[in-house]
Formats: sequence, C-alpha cells, structure tokens
Amino acid sequence: MNKKTVKDIDVKGKKVLVRCDFNVPMKDGVITDENRIIGALPTIKYLMEQGAKVVLCSHMGKPHNVFDSKLELNKKEKAKIAALPENEQAAATEEALEKAKKDVKKLTLAPVAARLNELLDGKVAFATDVVGDDAKAKVAACKAGECVLLENLRFHKGEEKKTPEFMQALAGFAEVYVNDAFGTAHRSHASTAGIVEEGLVKTAACGFLIEKELSVMADTLENPQRPFVAILGGAKVADKLNVISNLLEKCDTLVIGGGMAYTFIKAQGGKIGTSLVDEEKIEYCKEMMEKAKALGKQLILPVDTVAANAFPNPIDAPIETQVFASNEIPDDMMGLDIGPKTKALFAEVVANAKSVIWNGPMGVFENPILAEGTKAVAAALASAYGKATTIIGGGDSAAAVQVLGYADKMSHISTGGGASLELFEGKVLPGIACLNDK
Repeated sequence: MNKKTVKDIDVKGKKVLVRCDFNVPMKDGVITDENRIIGALPTIKYLMEQGAKVVLCSHMGKPHNVFDSKLELNKKEKAKIAALPENEQAAATEEALEKAKKDVKKLTLAPVAARLNELLDGKVAFATDVVGDDAKAKVAACKAGECVLLENLRFHKGEEKKTPEFMQALAGFAEVYVNDAFGTAHRSHASTAGIVEEGLVKTAACGFLIEKELSVMADTLENPQRPFVAILGGAKVADKLNVISNLLEKCDTLVIGGGMAYTFIKAQGGKIGTSLVDEEKIEYCKEMMEKAKALGKQLILPVDTVAANAFPNPIDAPIETQVFASNEIPDDMMGLDIGPKTKALFAEVVANAKSVIWNGPMGVFENPILAEGTKAVAAALASAYGKATTIIGGGDSAAAVQVLGYADKMSHISTGGGASLELFEGKVLPGIACLNDK
C-alpha cells in the first residue's frame, strides 16, 4: 500500500478531520451493533494521544428531507402533495413534515456521541449541526487531545452534492484530513474525497482501519498465496458483472452460489424451475465460462439445490424443502439454497486453498431452514483459519459470519460491502485515491 497513514504525519496541535463510518444500526434510539464505533477507536485514540484536535464526521442513513440543516419535503413528496385537491394540500404537507421530522430524528449521531464519550473518558463534544454555528463554536473550543463529533453529514445537501460552500466550510475544520471509513470509500462525496480532490486540504492520510483493509484485501488480490479461491454469492449476476470477470483473471478457482448461480446453470442448458434467473445475462454467463476455460481456471457451480414451491413469506417462515440436482429442478420448484453435495464440494475447495475471499450468501440465509449453505461456507472458512488467508468482503457475508460466531476465525472481515466489491472489481476508490502517496 502506497498511501500515507496517520503515523506518517505530524498532527500535534493540529485540527484533524476524521471521516469515520458511524452508520450503525439503531432501534428506538439505541445502538444495536457498535462494531463500527469500536473499529474507529484505534485511529481516534492515536490522534488524541498525539495531541491532535480531533474533529469526527460521519453520515447516518439517508435523511433526504434535510437541506442545509433545515427540514423540508423532498421533490417526490412535494409532487405527491401537489397532485391532491387544493383543500387537502395544507393538511397533507403538515402531516408529511411531522413524519419527516420523526424520521430525521432517528438519524441523529447524538447516541454515537454518547457512546464515544463513554469509551473516550468524556472527551467528546457533540455539535448539533454540520458546519453551522454550533459546529464552529465546538471546533474552536476543542483542545489538543479532545474530540468533536459533527452531526450527521447528510443533514446538509452539500455533502452528497459537493457544493463549494459546504466543502469550504468543512475544510475549515481540517489542517489534516484522515479517512478511516472504508465503507464509504467508493463514494465521491464532500467528506469522503471532495475536500481533498479540490485541494482544500493538502495533507491527507488513511486511518488504521483503511490501512488494514488495503493491506489485507488489496495485497491478497494482487499477490495471493495460491491456490487462490474466490467465492461469490448473492441474488443477481448483474450486481457482480465486472467482479466475476476481474476475479477470474486473479484467482485459480471461482465458486459461484446463491441466486446468481441459476443463471449460470441455465446458460449450461440446465432446468432451474422457477428459480431466480437473469435472462439478459445468460450470454454473459456463457462468456465467463468460456473465459475460465481459456484461462485454465476452475469455475465451480452448485451440483445440488435445496428447493421449495415458493419463496418464503414472510422471509423467515417455516418452509418445506426438497433436494434436487441443480440442473434438474422441477418446473414448479424454486432453488433457495445449496444442497448437501454442494456444501461438501465447496468445503473441499476451501480446504485446499491458501487464500480465500468470500462475498455473498449461498441462499436465503435470513430463513433458518435456508441458511445451511451459508453456514457451511462460513464453517469451511473458519476451519481454514491459520492455514489460509480468509477474507470476508463485507455485506451479508460479514453479517452471517458475525451471527454464526466465526468472526474470530477469519483473517479479515471487511467493514464495507460496496467498497469491497468495487475493490474486487479492480476499480479505484475515490476515498483512497485522493489520499497522499508515501
């Protein structure tokens, strides 16, 4: 990795703006999973110990009814109300604003500030706006070794739109910029890349979290120990077009499971019943299978499938299943998970690997009956711990590994699903490209 890290920069007495990923799950104002907060602590503590004035910023959710820290209805909602009879519009507007107010209130970073204060000995001040009067006052009052957390960046339209005024104001809080939010590194927003790309902050480095993501994932992709196995799951081929193509060039074996496997099986002439299929991508699947053959790579598909008469509704409802060969699913049945022979096959492939990356579940893992394939892959990777580098590429795979209790048996679990996929795809991530080279 050729990017500067926080250890390459003198931060003593300087204002350091740190882009974190505090987009944590919440229920009734309570944080239900604080992994992202814990993950940011090493960088924050290091900067505080070095005597920096630390200004933390993050987004939370998608508050599309807040503009310049003021609440108003978005275009879609305004149009909906404008279509109503005139005598109903005022009441509908008031009702929509009340709902928007409640929705936005759920997306404040105040609970994150409270938790950070517990973890950092009460040294975190919370600004109730992003670049407004309160933020300016709190940053001005911040002493060396202390922190300020700004309110949800997306409460200001300038964050996603990268407006010059907003970027100037945000850059005013930064003599040094540190990006430690890998989960948003594929976004080119004001706080993730804009203020550095526009030259408003000259000194820019990554935090320890991004350093680890790059050193483990990027290095494995470029210089893997072989055999190198990539496992892709999830619903649609369309979501992973360039990922499949790029990984075929890098790995020795590409394993495909989940809903996307059925398009490949149909491309081979198999019968897939009512299973999920991306008709427009059948030719692409044929091309990828030809590419694998031409490159001398293995492309492995499920050999058997757990199927049911219909998709479970609700998703976690009890469901009756049967097992069929993956290319012989009856016309009225739908494939929803990999079968026992496939679980054994995928586990064998993992057992012989020296490097493994995995992104995407093997079936409808939200349903306990249809989670067995995903569990089997997670268990296979856990069994390879210490013998192979095992990387979980964020998203549903990371959630599955955490829930199943295998987190401590993986070499690395990425904090960014979308960012991981773009890295696997070979794309340059704006939030990393903008940082200073060593």
